[in-house]
Amino acid sequence: MFLVGSFAFWALSAAPRVGLSQDPAAPAAEPPAPAAPATEPPAPATVPPAAAPAPAPAAPAPAAPVAPVAPAPVVYQSLAVFPPLIKISAQNDLQHIVAVATRADGITVDVTDQVQWKLENPAVAKLENLVLFPLADGATQLVGAWNGMETRAALEVTQSQTARKVEFERDIMPIFTKVGCNTGSCHGAARGKDGFRLSLFGFDPLGDYQRITREIGIRRINLAVPDQSLLLLKATGSVQHSGGKKIEPGSKHYQTVLAWLQAGALADAARPPAVTKVDVYPSQAVLEGEGAKQRIVAVATYADGTQRDVWDLAGFTTNNERTGAVDADGTVTSGVRGEAFVMARFDTHTVGTQVLALPAGMQYEYKPSQGSYIDALVDAKLLKLRLPASGLCTDEEFVRRATVDITGLLPTEEETVGFLSNADPNKRAALIETLLGRKEFSEIWAMKWADLLMIKSNNQVSYKAAYLYYNWLINQIASNTPLDKIVRELLTATGGTFQNPATNFYQVEQDRLKMSENVAQVFMGIRTQCAQCHNHPFDRWTMDDYYGFAAFFSQVGRKQSEDYRQILVFNGGGGEVNHPVGGAVVKPRFLGGGPAATDGKDRRVVLAEWMTSNENPFFAKSVSNRIWAHFTGVGIVNPVDDFRASNPASNPELLDTLGAKLIEYKYDIKQLVRDICNSKTYQRTTIPVPGNEEDLRNYSHATVRRIPAENMLDCISQVTMTKEKFRGLPVGARAVQIADGATSNYFLTTFGRSARATVCAEEATTDPSLSQALHLINGGSVSGKINQGQLIPNWKKEGLTPEAIIEKVYVRCLSRKPTEGERARLMQMISESGNPDQGLQDVFWAVLNSREFIFNH
Repeated sequence: MFLVGSFAFWALSAAPRVGLSQDPAAPAAEPPAPAAPATEPPAPATVPPAAAPAPAPAAPAPAAPVAPVAPAPVVYQSLAVFPPLIKISAQNDLQHIVAVATRADGITVDVTDQVQWKLENPAVAKLENLVLFPLADGATQLVGAWNGMETRAALEVTQSQTARKVEFERDIMPIFTKVGCNTGSCHGAARGKDGFRLSLFGFDPLGDYQRITREIGIRRINLAVPDQSLLLLKATGSVQHSGGKKIEPGSKHYQTVLAWLQAGALADAARPPAVTKVDVYPSQAVLEGEGAKQRIVAVATYADGTQRDVWDLAGFTTNNERTGAVDADGTVTSGVRGEAFVMARFDTHTVGTQVLALPAGMQYEYKPSQGSYIDALVDAKLLKLRLPASGLCTDEEFVRRATVDITGLLPTEEETVGFLSNADPNKRAALIETLLGRKEFSEIWAMKWADLLMIKSNNQVSYKAAYLYYNWLINQIASNTPLDKIVRELLTATGGTFQNPATNFYQVEQDRLKMSENVAQVFMGIRTQCAQCHNHPFDRWTMDDYYGFAAFFSQVGRKQSEDYRQILVFNGGGGEVNHPVGGAVVKPRFLGGGPAATDGKDRRVVLAEWMTSNENPFFAKSVSNRIWAHFTGVGIVNPVDDFRASNPASNPELLDTLGAKLIEYKYDIKQLVRDICNSKTYQRTTIPVPGNEEDLRNYSHATVRRIPAENMLDCISQVTMTKEKFRGLPVGARAVQIADGATSNYFLTTFGRSARATVCAEEATTDPSLSQALHLINGGSVSGKINQGQLIPNWKKEGLTPEAIIEKVYVRCLSRKPTEGERARLMQMISESGNPDQGLQDVFWAVLNSREFIFNH
């Protein structure tokens, strides 16, 4: 059977891309038309269609000279200067400026050097080498003129005659971060380096000051001869330094540190105003041709309202060096076609700007979108990237894709045949509606949330408690309880783990720090773990944020009930969290939302109300992103539980809109699923077209996805008409209904079922592996079920011919009929096998082993 079945397997797997069989007689539908948002520039010139060839002339004639076609003139539609509002508040402050021109086709060009600049009141400031310096207090306008266009920026100057003193935390610490002294690979390591330790990325400035100025006497600082301080000699490479040269002698950074030393290396009289935000300009750049450059300016805003140009203090990085490389001063250079996000980090803030790199002179045919709001937003991004969209999938592909995604099962033969024969143009929407009404939809999402909530029996959670917890969850989802209400019930749960199963939320994880991390990751997509020991190196979260959020769970109480298996969870009313640096009590603080008023209240109730309110900018987007990823295979933020500035959304406008829609729908996930599945974006074919083959994040074509472990086992049982037995469930129950994460079998483990050991969304994996292929080929899950189900003998008893049986197998497993080529090859294989019955068994086995069955496409 192995050899014959292998022949059939490869015969089925001869299609392009991932080996999915495609009928060459059924071409993909026309791609949906991309839509431009209202602010998009007019479409660039399109490539004209080739004319039909003319008949050859009777006799050759001399060719007439053809005049060269002049390239279309470049049209610019706007000119902008950044920052748009400039505040200078000290004699030694300054501000770099950047001017960006935008073409009619959306391409941006850095024209800073070409603009004619002037100040309406030149007495207020002067412009030298594209840098503004203050002269006198006052307000004026910076005016730039270029190519017949004009742009303006408001300028406010205060304290122009007073130089700001150099301060340790405000001026010296950022230099250490900029040049890399306090990174984890240098002195910011847990034990420091070469006998000198700094706090990682400067989370402990007071401790850093002590270590620099007091730890080993005068060796690090020399107040008598400041320029001979070891702090400067090592940084400039004047003496041996394992980190190499970090500062050039005479540079601005050198002069700042020297000025601080010359002033006595004094400690700050008070903590400086906190940095409230950092802005990066321009917010987007679309660069044409390799080597195009765009300068970036970064501006910090402080709590006292002052601004500061931090171009020389912010750390610039990129997430795609090949597309958008960035140097230390924030100049971006375009590379190969693609998308990059350039991040600027200053203080505890990390912000980014989107950089798109396009080939020079690229032509793109633009069509207005005819789809939903989802299609308009997706197509707008494709327009920016000049990516063509693939056409729509076939009806055969759609009925299988939608049924697997929404219910976790395959469409039955009757459902497939009925759908394919239906001539109603709205039949896809009708199918989606029918599938959403089935109980299997609730079971899929109950399983997903059970994975995230780690519902699993162990030494802390009894099997009964886990079983009740899961049943509570599935009942909530089956009754269409809004998701925000479910989350509020979980966070505020009080009582016994049997009487109120939602209280198991506090029994699964009892460590309050870990609990706070789990809540942030599951319900907001934020990973705060890094901020437990130091400020997050790639995001905004500080240790204050981390321990302030953990304080919401510091008063959760637990005690044994009369039943030794049951725990009572309640609000203890006491208990605090202490900051590891200094030991101060940390008050409850919302992530990104400021302090919480919890006096005399159950802190969990306060948190739950904020968590599910519109004031929380993360909850709705995080949930929407998880739903989107389930149906498309890749999140707008990916991984779906890693929202941070250095892992930006591929389509921020789409993410924002989906989150807003979920709020509008009052957290009814069915309505959002309906929107997604009815979109042309979801219904696109998996087959790429020239130009979008390498697109993995922008949904120009559908993604081929391996069916998840539980659904895969259920589908195999479904098509073979066999039954499984799982602990606590009757014979014939589906794998997706398993309540306890500790219950599994070899198939589920091999195919990546979540172990429910962490809240990470990537615990449940659909990555294919060799062990999976070997198990399908040689294990009992396929061949054993084929023999157990006895479908082939039963069909033969009904009088079905081998051709009819092959067609039933195809429709049953792949939701399509075999092509004529497949039918002929398989019939030949059966006739040559010497045992037609065995040959049909081999065909069934081969179909279940084919990539077309294993993957959703």
